[in-house]
Amino acid sequence: MNLFLDSFWRAVAYCVRPRVVALSFFPLLLTVALALGLGYLYWDSALEWVRQSLETSMLVSSVSAWLQKAGVGNLKMVLAPVIVIFSVTPLIVFLSLLTVALLMTPALTSLVAERRFAELERKRGASLAASLLWSLVSTLLALLALVISIPLWLVPPLILVLPPLIWGWLSYRVMAFDALAEHASREERQEIFRRHRFWLLAIGVLSGLLGAAPGVVWASGALLAAAFVILVPLAIWLYTLVFAFSSLWFAHYCLAALQALRAERVRAPGQSAATAPDLRDADQLTLTNDKPNSF
Repeated sequence: MNLFLDSFWRAVAYCVRPRVVALSFFPLLLTVALALGLGYLYWDSALEWVRQSLETSMLVSSVSAWLQKAGVGNLKMVLAPVIVIFSVTPLIVFLSLLTVALLMTPALTSLVAERRFAELERKRGASLAASLLWSLVSTLLALLALVISIPLWLVPPLILVLPPLIWGWLSYRVMAFDALAEHASREERQEIFRRHRFWLLAIGVLSGLLGAAPGVVWASGALLAAAFVILVPLAIWLYTLVFAFSSLWFAHYCLAALQALRAERVRAPGQSAATAPDLRDADQLTLTNDKPNSF
């Protein structure tokens, strides 16, 4: 718990550093450029496909007809953009997480290591290719779990539990791995994952809950069409900051855990060596007692 809280406050303090804020704009620019490019190419076709699907829905047609009689407006025209935006939201979040993991996490981990763990040996237990493969496999598993769990979201308590758990598991898998890739050996990384799995998952889940805050801005951009162009990049930047904070939290926690693990392994042989002189003295005493008297 002490390590959990200490790494949390350190991550908060690091988030306001100019270097961290500047780094957060690189994933933002990449994500916004990709989102705008895909929107330019596929936005109209996606809207048309959703509108055609809504036309065939009897429930939506009935509600839309009732709203038109009440003078509220055409539900299908408003509902189609909202459905498209909320459908691509998980993809944008996953993309933000991956860009932060690939572009920011190594730099943030190096920043933490330079300031707190300058003497910590770098054993380079995982290459960039291994980190990328680990992130892609973890992301695919999380997407699969997200799709499988969608029917369970209809149960009111589960919609508040399942998505944060999936986000937390993904953040824990990706960011903890990247935080230890440079400094820990494979065996040390596996040992830290085994010992600290609960707290690492807790960091991921809390980070997933924090990720719900940009979703409010994202939803506002969907409902306020005039501010959509401004609010959506703001929401993506907030996602980037949340994931950057999570990356710093994992870096502080994992590197401190690695330092403690190595210190523990250094002390263990030292304690055995400390007891060795006593044994030698005892042997010498026994040999002395066995010698015959000189007179």
